Amino acid sequence: MTTSNTAASAPILDAGTVQDQIGELYRASEIWLHTHWLQILIAFGIGSVIVVALHGLRRLGQRLCGKPLGDPALGTAATRRGWGTIIGRAITRTNNFFIVMLAAKLVVGYAGAPSQVATTVNFLWTVASVFQAAIWARELILGAIEHRTSSEHYSGEALLSAMGLIRLLVTVALFAVALVVVLDNLGVNVTGLIAGLGVGGIAIGLAAQGIFGDLFAALAIIFDRPFRRGDKISYGTTSGVIESIGLKSTRIRAFTGELRVISNKQLLDKEIQNTSVRDHIRIQFTIGAAYETPPDALARIPAMLREIAEGEGGKVARSSFESFGASSLDFVLQFDIPGDDWATAHPMRDRVMVAIMTRFAAEGIVIPYPTQTTYTAAPDGTLVMPYAATAAAAAPSS
Repeated sequence: MTTSNTAASAPILDAGTVQDQIGELYRASEIWLHTHWLQILIAFGIGSVIVVALHGLRRLGQRLCGKPLGDPALGTAATRRGWGTIIGRAITRTNNFFIVMLAAKLVVGYAGAPSQVATTVNFLWTVASVFQAAIWARELILGAIEHRTSSEHYSGEALLSAMGLIRLLVTVALFAVALVVVLDNLGVNVTGLIAGLGVGGIAIGLAAQGIFGDLFAALAIIFDRPFRRGDKISYGTTSGVIESIGLKSTRIRAFTGELRVISNKQLLDKEIQNTSVRDHIRIQFTIGAAYETPPDALARIPAMLREIAEGEGGKVARSSFESFGASSLDFVLQFDIPGDDWATAHPMRDRVMVAIMTRFAAEGIVIPYPTQTTYTAAPDGTLVMPYAATAAAAAPSS
């Protein structure tokens, strides 16, 4: 009994109902044409002006792109020259159906269209505007990614593969949202559809979480740019030069010669030191002077070290007394060498070391070896001096 009542209460859309609705729309349109022909002509003229203006705007977008409308090469990374080009490409993707429906939507109220015609125009306008918005959003998102990656540092087959996958994911996501919005405007209950899409997305994400993790890590590298191809980096115990940035992994040529391959996600989880972007290399020396050095000579050592480093082209950050060491009085010299090239820094470092040794020798300043003096006692308890001369001087005279 309950089943029959439910079936009876549900609207049935059969062929006769559709024909009746079409016939009613035709009769209403015919009456409207006879009674509002002047308003319709004026509205048609206004709509034509709107269509022409929108086509002109689309041609303006074509000029921004610098490519003819419909050119298959339009939209590739090689044609990206800036945000003006990206916006121009989005404008050229405006389709004729959207232009016509926009004009119809703007003038249908002025023409006094019957409710059946207005409802039809509103429905078609909803479909056209939602899908056109999805197209614009896709072009802007992909254009932003291509603009960000339009560099020789991110070129190659890996980037093309990544862009193909990104284009597919963005297209599917945006048009799925557009479809849900259209169905919702038509009165369709989309709760179940959204739930199904959510569960399906979660299942796919769990099944391919490793791939998607590396893909999003690759996108993070592209957008955040912690390094580029050709940069020298250090992470963990590894140092090398970036050879390529792929969809799943990054290849690094180690300074010891071997090629190291690491997944993008694992690489970004580490602390990365990009040594290619530093503007100087800091060198530090700790130099010891013997405790026997005269105080006036000790006082001259900081200025002496500064003079030596600056004479070789270094920028001194610190030159001062450091501490009382176990075997020496320790001084610290810190100086910066401009640039990031160790091939230049090492020879300068060697020259500074040699200059310090030469200057200390000329000043009579001794850099001592680590030494230790041991004192012992004789059986009678007297101190046995460690040096022969001292021992002889301390021996009792006969």
